[in-house]
Amino acid sequence: MGTPRLDERGVPVVLVPGLGAPGYLLRTLERCARSGPARVLDVPGFGDRSGPACPERVEAIAATVARWLTVVPGTPVVLAGHSTGAQVALHATARVPERVRALLLLAPTFPPRLRRMRPLVGAFARTAVHEVPGVVPTVLPSYLKAGPRRLLRYIRSAQADAPEDVLSSVTCPVTVVAGAHDALCPPEWAACLTHRAGRGRSVLVPGAHAFPHRYPAVTAALVAEAVKGTA
Repeated sequence: MGTPRLDERGVPVVLVPGLGAPGYLLRTLERCARSGPARVLDVPGFGDRSGPACPERVEAIAATVARWLTVVPGTPVVLAGHSTGAQVALHATARVPERVRALLLLAPTFPPRLRRMRPLVGAFARTAVHEVPGVVPTVLPSYLKAGPRRLLRYIRSAQADAPEDVLSSVTCPVTVVAGAHDALCPPEWAACLTHRAGRGRSVLVPGAHAFPHRYPAVTAALVAEAVKGTA
């Protein structure tokens, strides 16, 4: 989803959604596409009639994204992943570092204490009260097509992941962005990841976990800043 070509002008921007639900990132995509080529990747592709492109696991999706980065864009990209998509983007960057100019981790999940289901449910509840109802229609179709088993498998895969151990291998600039009311990506977790990155910085933005939907201009401005930093 996005601009038809990625080799026309500027540094391409590639967005990776969380839990395979690209709809909530379309507002940010539209803003990014105003200034250059941009895409949202529909991975693993729950709604594809031919079936998902890959299993609904962080490593498998990251491998798919990495292969896409080596084939489709004509130049290295600025890669931004949100939620579990941030974990995917991180692993994809570690796989093909030459294809990523800068990496943005938007509300990356999960800190160690949320790698068990009961604490995760509590954090989700504390975060949900700060979300806007309008985000629900943007993710619900993808969730319904995926079904609970696939979603749970994806969540379990993300809980088993340790992004803090991967960041030290990433050499490009890394921006970690957290929402002010996001219990799924609390400030101390964002600070931990920033510290682990060799060239990291941390940014706090308004909103909760789904801030890219509620504040697309803020999110796109951070992406644009990363693009500018690679010039």
